[in-house]
Parts: sequence; C-alpha cells; structure tokens
Amino acid sequence: MPQFADGDHLSGLMREALGAGCRVLAVDRLRGGSKKGVYRIHLAGTRTASVIVYNWAETENFWPGEEDADPADPFAPASGLAPFLAAQRSLAELGVRTPRIHLVDDSRRRYPADVAVVEDVPGGTLEALFETDYTRAAKALGELAETLEVMHRHRSRHYGRVDLLNRSGSVPGGSCERRVLDRALRDLEEAAERHGHIAAASPALRDRLRELAGSVRARAEYGLIHGELGPDHVLIDADGHPVLIDIEGLMHFDVEWEHVFLRLRFGKHYTALARPALDQRRLDFYLLAMRLSLVAGPLRLLDGNFPDRAFMHGIAEHNAKEALALLPPA
Repeated sequence: MPQFADGDHLSGLMREALGAGCRVLAVDRLRGGSKKGVYRIHLAGTRTASVIVYNWAETENFWPGEEDADPADPFAPASGLAPFLAAQRSLAELGVRTPRIHLVDDSRRRYPADVAVVEDVPGGTLEALFETDYTRAAKALGELAETLEVMHRHRSRHYGRVDLLNRSGSVPGGSCERRVLDRALRDLEEAAERHGHIAAASPALRDRLRELAGSVRARAEYGLIHGELGPDHVLIDADGHPVLIDIEGLMHFDVEWEHVFLRLRFGKHYTALARPALDQRRLDFYLLAMRLSLVAGPLRLLDGNFPDRAFMHGIAEHNAKEALALLPPA
C-alpha cells in the first residue's frame, strides 16, 4: 500500500500551509480511499494539532483502466484537484459545509502530485456517530436533509460534473436516463464476465433494464447531487454540523440517482432524507442500474491491488443478490 511518509516534501508542504514553525510528528493513512490517498498529519509548532492531506498521486489510484474513460461522461472517474476545487466552490456558494482548505497545490514544486491540505474535522463520521450518540447523530441527519434539499433544488438545464460544466457550459450526449442505461449495460456485460449468477441471468437483466428505461419520460432540469453520499462521507464538526467529503464527483443530474444511493447506504436512517414527488419509474430503473454498478465496480477494483479485498468482494456479492431479486418472477 502507498505511504505518504514524512520527508522534505511533506514538511515543506506543512510549513507552507501553516507557518514556518510547523513540524510533522506522525502520519496516519486513513482507510477507504480508492482514487486518492487520505492522510492525517499530526503536528507541533502550530495551533492546529492535525490536518488532512489529500494526495492524488497515480500510485494512490487503485482503479484499473481509467485512461480509456470519456471525460465528458458524468460517471467517468472524478479525481484530482480541479474537480475537488470546482465542487468545493459550488458547495460553498450554497452554504454547504466542507472541510476548510489550508493549501492546494498542483504545481508539483512542493510535492510530485496534486495535493490539498484541509481541516481535520474533529467529530468523526456520521456513520460512527449513529453507534455512539444517536441523539446527536439524528440532529446532524436532520441538518443533512436540509442541506440535500438546498442542493437538489439548485437546478441546471444541463447535466454533468460541475468542473466540466464550468469549463464548457454543457456536456454532450443524450439524456440522463440514456447515460444510465448505456452504463448499466456495460456494467452488466462486465459483471457477467466475472460472476456466474449474473452471467446466467444476463438476458433477463438486459431486458429488464431496457424495459425500465423505456418507461422514463424526458426531463429538462437537473439538481445538484453529491453522487456517492453515504454516512461515511459525512463528517461531524465540533458544533455537531454535517460536513461533506469526497466531493469530486459533484454533478447536476437526476436527483433520483442520489436518492437511490442514499436509500442503499443510509438504510433505516433514510426516512429522514426521503422526499415526496420523486419519479418512481426513475427510482426503479436507477435502483437496478446501481445494483449492477455495485457488482461490476468492486469486481473491477479487485483486478488491481486494492488492499481491502474481502470488503470489496462482499459488496459485489451482496449487490449481485439484490440485482437478481429485482427481476420479475419467471
């Protein structure tokens, strides 16, 4: 596994971000990142006891085959300083809390990769807080629901990742539902190559995807969504407020895509985030598409050297079972 050990690069980076007297005491790699390295840096000689460093070095990206991805595709891997900063600015304009930035650098003069030094939010994840202080977690969840409402009501006539929209104003390529269908069919094909039960049911799954996609009506406005928001991507600050992280994939898209993911990841806590007037046909279609994505994606990740292999294999197996359960009775 890559390590962001202390050295001249890291010490210089910390002094640049926090002052000449800043010294690095220890470096901890945080688990879970698959597109960037996330490190907690323990410090002395400054008021800030610790910071988080995001490191977008190529050696920190465990996803194979990303060089072939269409950059205009909203589902293309979002990694690097440019999408991070575009997302941070967009969320800040809406009053959405993200970790405060101490320093960003894409010059490669201080460190040989894009890096960002950000606030170490002290309260841990919302996921962990549900286990230790349910009352406090429920309050933060209610505030998160309000935050998502603000984001989802922030509309655009074009869909796509915010960094790409900021650059070009639009992203070519049909409707959201067409994008999802094309991706789901690719995920199905890829999953079938690696998973026997998916392979056996592949014709039925393909037909069901096309049937569900065909029932969805066209839409002309899109909300702002995080795209991968689980309780592990919500930190809690010292005042109990939610703080969104892993924001690089922020995009305008159908809000139903976000709600399907929220329902999967928040489970019994999703009720606080649910909203009326969502398009049920989109929800049904996107649920099957997302289940297949959560089979193909983890299995693809296991083609590389991702360290937590049992965890990823478990995700793929669970979602394969759930995808098959969405098929109508024979």
